[in-house]
Amino acid sequence: MSSVFLLQKTFLAFLVVMGIIVTLSDAHCWRKIHKPGEAKDGCEMNGKLYPFGRIERTEDCYKCFCSEAAMECCSLFHTPVAYDNKKCKVVFNKKQCDYDVVQKDDPSKICPVYARVG
Repeated sequence: MSSVFLLQKTFLAFLVVMGIIVTLSDAHCWRKIHKPGEAKDGCEMNGKLYPFGRIERTEDCYKCFCSEAAMECCSLFHTPVAYDNKKCKVVFNKKQCDYDVVQKDDPSKICPVYARVG
């Protein structure tokens, strides 16, 4: 009986550790290498020019670093992947830079999300 209890405790500890690792993981990141002379005044993304240096939040919800050599960005949001997709839908909340998962019948009600990816 005690070996079953030990196995359950071990499995629970594993789940807790995995939950922490997923929570601490980085969001989706990308890099655009500039051609020589391409970024004279800053970095352009979706028609908007951003200054050199650190950019805390773009209009498209990315955190970036702009230099003459490249623009490197990581998303500020994580995409929901485990939720009740029969009753719920995903809606991007641009003000909060995150996805809301709401009921299809009543979008004022939030649905539980069990996993997200970045």
